[in-house]
Amino acid sequence: MVNIKGLLKTTMIDYPGKMASEVFFGGCNMRCPFCHNIELVKDSDKLDSISEDVVMSFLKKRRKWIDGLVISGGEPTIHRDLPEFMKKVKDTGFLVKLDTNGTNPGVIEKLIKDGLIDCIAMDIKSSPDGYDKATGTKVDMKAIRKSVSLIMNSGLDYEFRTTLVPGLHKKEDVREIGKWLKGARKYAIQQFNSGETLDPRLKGRHSFSGKELREMASMVSDCFDVVEVRD
Repeated sequence: MVNIKGLLKTTMIDYPGKMASEVFFGGCNMRCPFCHNIELVKDSDKLDSISEDVVMSFLKKRRKWIDGLVISGGEPTIHRDLPEFMKKVKDTGFLVKLDTNGTNPGVIEKLIKDGLIDCIAMDIKSSPDGYDKATGTKVDMKAIRKSVSLIMNSGLDYEFRTTLVPGLHKKEDVREIGKWLKGARKYAIQQFNSGETLDPRLKGRHSFSGKELREMASMVSDCFDVVEVRD
């Protein structure tokens, strides 16, 4: 039984170039202090579940208007029923985009091998030295690096992206990320929006200015085919 806790009927921004719907899986193996999906991460068991049948029925009804489904979270790859669900979506004729934190390269590798992913976005939480601070957990960087390698060599449409938070990230982190991911197709720098966050101490914290984000993007522009700023 898949652990779907949310359904966004239509999104024009989460699957670049496509009209899509999006589902959100409950549960996550990270505790990023800047995360806004607090209930999905900490209290997903308290949220009502949406059955797979409901999701599939919805998708079939919107076949004429929707190109694909974005699978996000939480962290989808921690759920063992994910591949079976993705296969059903693919078999119905939809494209599938996966959003992941990259902690489970074995799952990602199998999904790619089995042809269940059309597009993938991986959150790069920080530079390698800053990962534990940015995720609130002890991270297996070998697994993260493996996922990066798999994605870059997958032949799929993909992007890496980092949400930059003052106090958690510095310009040097962006520079190190550029060195690490050099040669990747697309890297997106995302604005941190203060509000309700997993760590309440970040509520109301100022964000980097658009100018600062663009300066950091410029620092790594020669490392990627495309660098995008989302502010």
